Amino acid sequence: MGWLWAIIVGFVLGLIAKAVIPGKQHIPLWLSTICGIVGALVGNAIARGFGVAATPGIDWSRHIFQVVAAVVIVFFVDMLYNAMQRRRHQGQRA
Repeated sequence: MGWLWAIIVGFVLGLIAKAVIPGKQHIPLWLSTICGIVGALVGNAIARGFGVAATPGIDWSRHIFQVVAAVVIVFFVDMLYNAMQRRRHQGQRA
């Protein structure tokens, strides 16, 4: 059941990240979900580094770290994805 929650959380974080970043992101939904999953893992690690452990109730600080990490990851993956797409289209034209 843990992998299902990872996919759900990654999907939601990926969508939030795409909504926060200005402009249109060209990465497909499956890739933004993977970025969201990675963002959740990185955000949890950063939260632990800052001493935020599991708290009773909702861990708002941990969720903020996860969202910020997902936004950064989606931003950079979108840049790489666009560069690869441009390179692929230029190679087909030649």
